[in-house]
Amino acid sequence: MRAPFRLAAAAVGLTGFLAACALDDPSNGFAQITFEHQPDITLDVGAIQVEVAYVTPGKAPNVDHRFPVQPKDAATRWAQDRLVARGDRLALRYIVREASAVETELPTSGGITGMLRTDQSARYETHIVVELQILDGRQIQGTAKAEGRRSVTVAEDISLNDREKVWYRLTEDTMNDLDRQLEETIREAFFPYIVL
Repeated sequence: MRAPFRLAAAAVGLTGFLAACALDDPSNGFAQITFEHQPDITLDVGAIQVEVAYVTPGKAPNVDHRFPVQPKDAATRWAQDRLVARGDRLALRYIVREASAVETELPTSGGITGMLRTDQSARYETHIVVELQILDGRQIQGTAKAEGRRSVTVAEDISLNDREKVWYRLTEDTMNDLDRQLEETIREAFFPYIVL
């Protein structure tokens, strides 16, 4: 059912294709965040172009490059799993504008108080923004935007393994929020282009 999209994406979005190939890394022990279980969103367009405009800084305070499933990869995967092109003209451009995860250190107690209690020592916030454009050649016929933002704090004695689990759940929760927003945005803003 998703073959038309994959053919269009291969022809138009080599970047998206290469990102998808890099997604499945079984060595980290975390499953990929997918939306294949959700129904297709079929559009009356000839192609779906997936672009990742966001580039992770790769250094503090950003930590998205350390996540088991990076937010930018999860956002790219959403388009591959849910969007289907079934038309002969126009194009939908799906652009990942932001896919950051930022760490903020929190103050912890010192002295005897610090020895007697476990404080929350870090806050992680994810922010994913996707821009959507309907294109007729080079002319933009319509635009829309959806975003998801979540945060969580962790205790100062958290292990690396548990921290990675927190990061994974944070990405998953952010993507679930974004999934709902994207579907609602597409159905409202691009209703004329939806194939029922």
